[in-house]
Amino acid sequence: MSTLLLQHPSYLDHLTPVGHPERPDRLRSVDRILEHERFQALERDVAQIGRLEDIARAHPMAYIDELHSLSPQEGLARVDADTTMSPGTWEAALRGTGAACQAVDEVVTKKVRNAFSASRPPGHHAEKDRAMGFCFFNNAAVAARYAQEKHGIDRVAIVDFDVHHGNGTQDIFWADPSVMYCSTHQMPLYPGSGAADETGDAGTIVNVPLNAGDDGAIFKEAMEAVILPRLETFSPELIIISAGFDAHYRDPLGGLNLVEADFAWATKALMDVADKHCDGRVVSLLEGGYDLEGLARSVAAHVMTLMTG
Repeated sequence: MSTLLLQHPSYLDHLTPVGHPERPDRLRSVDRILEHERFQALERDVAQIGRLEDIARAHPMAYIDELHSLSPQEGLARVDADTTMSPGTWEAALRGTGAACQAVDEVVTKKVRNAFSASRPPGHHAEKDRAMGFCFFNNAAVAARYAQEKHGIDRVAIVDFDVHHGNGTQDIFWADPSVMYCSTHQMPLYPGSGAADETGDAGTIVNVPLNAGDDGAIFKEAMEAVILPRLETFSPELIIISAGFDAHYRDPLGGLNLVEADFAWATKALMDVADKHCDGRVVSLLEGGYDLEGLARSVAAHVMTLMTG
């Protein structure tokens, strides 16, 4: 079976202030590299628009309405110190959630082997009722809840290797034994959460903080010693990857020293768990990555592994 790539031009219409790291050029660099001949076997589709009822499984409707009310007709509206909305942000954010649910549909019904959603804005910092860290809706959380509600999936694992901790995903699933959230991330670093003793009410939060300067060998050790065994024990029926690539050594917002091969290795390791427990079901959602070259090369390694791993 094939790998599905979900994209949409509206993602480029989410505008941020001049000099902001989460900028449209991020996706332009991803789109360019995925047009290379070696990716011609990808099955490609446009991201559907997200449904509010699907988003409301992860975020209260009052929060969704409030965010919609902040959407400007022109210019930029500041949501917090580093999170802003432009006239195109609302649709881009909706398409991100829509693509996440679309990917779940295609993977769970075996139309494709796995899927990668190349969307922006990212999502893993969005808490139940708070936009922050460039994020508005938590795409991974929406996808997990959608898989449970629409497809009867009992146990979902979300694995996040972004350099920043996914505080939003942790917040949403803190007390939920049916969703395991696993994260490697640099600490201390924004947003300040993600200590190893943050395990959730049900013990299904798994944080493995890394130190600035840590490289792929230490990242691999963290995965092999902690996260992969916990996934094996949890035995998920679907794995969602919060695929942030700002742990790359070139990235300006982090201090880890991963290279493309490290992301490829992690992708393959998660695919192996999925083959054993999930009938191969993997949905990957783009999170961070702010050096254009590092992001493009890392996405290429990740997607190639999804296609061939």
